Amino acid sequence: MKRKKIYVIIGIAALVVACSIYYFSGSEGSIEQKVKVQRGLFEIVVSTTGELQALNMERIEAPEELRGRNIRVGDVKILDLIPEGTVVDSGDYVGALDRASLDNTLKTTETELEQIQTQYENAILDTSLNMKQMRDNIQNLLFSLEESSITVEQSIYEPPATQRKAKNDYDRALRNYEQEVKRYELRKEQELGKIKDIQIRLSRKESEYNDILDLLSKFTIYAPKPGMVIYYKDWSGTKRKVGSNVSPWDKTIATLPDLSVMVSKTYVNEVDISKVKTGQNVRLGVDAFPDRKYSGVVTYVANTGEQLRNSDAKVFEVQVRMGQSDSILRPSMTTSNEIVISTTDDVLFIPLESLHADSVPFVYRTNGTKQVVIVGEMNDNYRIIEQGLEEGDEIYLSTPEKPETFKLVGEELVSVIREREAKKLEDARKQEQERERTNNLRRGGRGGIPSNGGDAIVVPGGNRPGGARPGGGGGGRRQGGGRAN
Repeated sequence: MKRKKIYVIIGIAALVVACSIYYFSGSEGSIEQKVKVQRGLFEIVVSTTGELQALNMERIEAPEELRGRNIRVGDVKILDLIPEGTVVDSGDYVGALDRASLDNTLKTTETELEQIQTQYENAILDTSLNMKQMRDNIQNLLFSLEESSITVEQSIYEPPATQRKAKNDYDRALRNYEQEVKRYELRKEQELGKIKDIQIRLSRKESEYNDILDLLSKFTIYAPKPGMVIYYKDWSGTKRKVGSNVSPWDKTIATLPDLSVMVSKTYVNEVDISKVKTGQNVRLGVDAFPDRKYSGVVTYVANTGEQLRNSDAKVFEVQVRMGQSDSILRPSMTTSNEIVISTTDDVLFIPLESLHADSVPFVYRTNGTKQVVIVGEMNDNYRIIEQGLEEGDEIYLSTPEKPETFKLVGEELVSVIREREAKKLEDARKQEQERERTNNLRRGGRGGIPSNGGDAIVVPGGNRPGGARPGGGGGGRRQGGGRAN
């Protein structure tokens, strides 16, 4: 009996549930959702993902001598590096560079130095020998000159012919002596010049050799100050670690960031970058600590775009400086950034799903009317209503049943909508004209200077409502929704 009662109760409960589903589902199996027009703060935000970095940092670099004038060194491999995140004190060991390529250069330089030293020693010996021979020759010529002088003195008692011969022999000996002395002086200068040239080469090679020894002694890298070691990222975003190469023109191996002031480096797509300006407030979150919230401000917006790796989209770098310091924050942590583009207080707004369009935007009200509305700015979730609705008015979130039975009201707003559309078209036409005039001036064509100083005319975004969410974000961006008071 008890089992039969349980079966009866279960059957009654199932019947009640089935009746409830049938009652609330209607003929199409869906429940018509209704929402109310809200009044409050309306925000437009651009949401991005960023990466924490220190605003200021000390670079740990390879020796400056890699770019020395006496040493030609290519890329040097990182042989050893302490783990990222290690806290070091000033002078602590950080890593080491591969000495292999420079060791070969050192051996080559040492061999060349020995060769030049041998040349220098041989040049000194040769010069000493040659100069001694020339000095001996001069001394011999001097003896011959003295003998000729004695012969001339003694020839005064001889016939004139003998006297002339003695005088000629003396003149010849004097000329030979003077010529040999001049040759000696010239040869001396020549030999000294050769020795000086070898001395210069020897001095340069010794300097190069000593520079290489000094550079090799600096291939062991130490921390220049206390801090936490963070691996350096090159232009491609790749971290330098053991096995990476260091160029003489990009010597950074790691960094010691100042964690007291952090920035979030992020990228904004080309669709939204025109909205982002320096000075805008930013709400930040850190993925590692979802319960903590921070504030910041945009401090840098790149003027030129770039294409990130493994991506076809053009993006622009944006830096957000955090307004607070927190000891738990570390470089390379992922952040969520909400850049507040604009805020409007005390306005009416409705969900985008509830906004429809035929030739004009309208909403379905629960009182059975199809209300024409004038719309304003929108974000990814809501849109401002300037005219046509009041706070608390109830509307359908989607197209209701039998929409053809709803009566159209607010037709007096159609003329206002048409005027706005005409103004947009006129603004777009003027902008195109200004652009053409500017292009003509750049190409050297004829044309006057724009009367407005060449300022760009901003074409407002299309107010194209519809059953789908108009103006929805693309490329992974998300704009914030309105917030009711």
